[in-house]
Amino acid sequence: MAVSEFPNPLPGQTDAPPGERPADDRAEWRGLKGDVEGLADVAAAQGRGLIDAARLQAQDYVERRKNDAAQSVHDLARTLRTSGRDMDDKPNIKAFFDSAADGLEQLGGTIEKRSFGDFYGEAEAFARRAPVAVAVGTFVVGLLAARFIKSSSLPPDGDARDGFRA
Repeated sequence: MAVSEFPNPLPGQTDAPPGERPADDRAEWRGLKGDVEGLADVAAAQGRGLIDAARLQAQDYVERRKNDAAQSVHDLARTLRTSGRDMDDKPNIKAFFDSAADGLEQLGGTIEKRSFGDFYGEAEAFARRAPVAVAVGTFVVGLLAARFIKSSSLPPDGDARDGFRA
């Protein structure tokens, strides 16, 4: 008598070797396999739907932030132009303010007209054209971030210099 590892076999299970199982068991396994495949397909479809919804929400958020940024640039240009009007007695400075305001208005318009994909594509193209510049820029930003983090951290308690402070 063969002893099974499992004391209570599942319904439909027998102690027969795999090649001698009844047709019932094979049909049950095929049905179970079909059910699992169906569940996997449903889960994959729901996952794709979730990813699509998240992508749409992120794009909507970026569009709103892009419009806010464009409005801020336009406001800055308006402020510069207003400041330049007060410089009637200094035409060179007034021309500088007007030129800067014109450039900012152009930048604001460009930000409004373009999509996030356009900006991303241009950044990617620049990174492909000038990888060394991107690497150097990333390195510099990393150094600045480390410096900022280091300077904003609190000194540890019991610093050796505490005794010398007045």
